[in-house]
Amino acid sequence: MNRIAWPKLTRDLVAILRGLRPEEAPAIVGALVEAGFEAIEVPLNSPDPFRSIEAARRLAPEGVLIGAGTVLSVEEVDRLNDAGGNLLVSPNVDPAVIARAGRHGMITMPGVFSPTEALAAVSAGASALKFFPASVLGPKGIKAIMAVLPDGVPVGAVGGVSERDFVAYAAVGVRTFGLGSSLYRPAADAAEVATRARAAVAAYDAVFGG
Repeated sequence: MNRIAWPKLTRDLVAILRGLRPEEAPAIVGALVEAGFEAIEVPLNSPDPFRSIEAARRLAPEGVLIGAGTVLSVEEVDRLNDAGGNLLVSPNVDPAVIARAGRHGMITMPGVFSPTEALAAVSAGASALKFFPASVLGPKGIKAIMAVLPDGVPVGAVGGVSERDFVAYAAVGVRTFGLGSSLYRPAADAAEVATRARAAVAAYDAVFGG
């Protein structure tokens, strides 16, 4: 097992750009980076996602995580590596996918919903856990599962989460979030994304300190 530690970011916010088109990537990614996002995910069920990831990687500073979501196979892990990605997010726990990503030195965040899945992901070497859909579990549900997890495993809330939920999750010890439709929807322009990104960053700083 080759566990790659979750990096120290100014804000543990992952932008989820589902539906992003390659021609939009420079403007959207630029707006997010300027607003203060340091982790950006392009789900693989987006149009031509690896081209978007390549464009994002060229644009973003070295310390910004750029990667893919909805990664389901080791072949996709290798393609992500070829595109320059260093962040892998998946909807499930697949030890082979996590192990291949670890060999490439990638940060991994598999999706979990139960104690069994969460502990399996930790055993497989996940960098962090993505509780999804967080809107179903809620802060109390995630807190209950966190009680049986090893200390120091970053826990993220993803799915139906926006900046309006930061306070509730902070109360149970969650400070990592994946923001999707509250931040970006297909065909949204860069100005709109920038406004939403700045609002999310301001809310995060208000709760967790900037």
